[in-house]
Amino acid sequence: MMCGDDSYRPVSFFHILRIPGHFVKISTSTFAILALFSSALGAQGARLSVVPARPDPGAIVRLTLSAPTLHSDSIVSIRGAMAGEPLHFIPSIAGTWRAIGAVPVDAEGGLVASVILERVSGKTETVRARLALPKLPPPVAQPLAVDSAFTRPLDSATAARVARENARAREVGLRAHDSPPMWSASFLRPRASVITSEFGSGRLFNGRMTSRHLGVDFRGAVGEPVRAANRGVVALVDSFFLAGNVVYIDHGGGVVTAYFHLSKPLVAAGDTVTRGQRIGLVGATGRVTGPHLHWAARYGTITVNPLDLVALGRKWYPTSQPATAQSATIRRSKASN
Repeated sequence: MMCGDDSYRPVSFFHILRIPGHFVKISTSTFAILALFSSALGAQGARLSVVPARPDPGAIVRLTLSAPTLHSDSIVSIRGAMAGEPLHFIPSIAGTWRAIGAVPVDAEGGLVASVILERVSGKTETVRARLALPKLPPPVAQPLAVDSAFTRPLDSATAARVARENARAREVGLRAHDSPPMWSASFLRPRASVITSEFGSGRLFNGRMTSRHLGVDFRGAVGEPVRAANRGVVALVDSFFLAGNVVYIDHGGGVVTAYFHLSKPLVAAGDTVTRGQRIGLVGATGRVTGPHLHWAARYGTITVNPLDLVALGRKWYPTSQPATAQSATIRRSKASN
């Protein structure tokens, strides 16, 4: 005996399944099985998540790619990009990869991270994640009374010099994509002193807003130590017009940190430095109002808040790759957004 709603279900009920050029009649039970199978396939697809979902200008974001193996069809390559910069995915737990990306300081509206996966079978899969960017807030002004030489327009020769120096710094960022991350511990602040100027703050010289501060300033007296934020290779040591004596460190994986206004660099280009190593001394070289350390960072060519590197924590990048992921060759190249 049947009871409940099943007693009223017509046993001859069918669904019509349309296939291009044909109509196929299938039973309700078969239709339900097909629907469940389709849903399961969708649930097994790759997923990309980004944290935070509404990042600040110049933020470092954390991306997690989940891509389970489907019927032994494992991942052989991953290509990704965001804001025109490559994403470098590193295996985490089985079926999961992690990367960081950068939000340009002048970006508004939205930003898309795009990843292309290729499997052993040759099949490719594209996954995307969209970030909502808040409207750019006006910079919080930090009034400074300085000599008029700081506010006068640069002459053509000096402007050309500054442009060349900016291009060299940009090139260091580009080359940082050529090697994998060289660190296995979290980033450190280069000084333990008080922060005197935060990332993104506005510079108000003699009552006029002239620029946005794209670094973090640490208090310091001339001759006090400056330390490497993490392991890396010294990519550039020079004297710049605006930044004075500089040291740029290539940490790999697209990450560069820079140390400005030094009284004396203690390293040379090509040196491999360790996390916390003394690389220079606080100074007042370049276009500054007094001694301090200006600490800057880039992800590729994008200037980012260096404190976001510190906030990543040491567990974000694993020190070793899971055995299930060691066979995957992760190609670092750009993918269209």
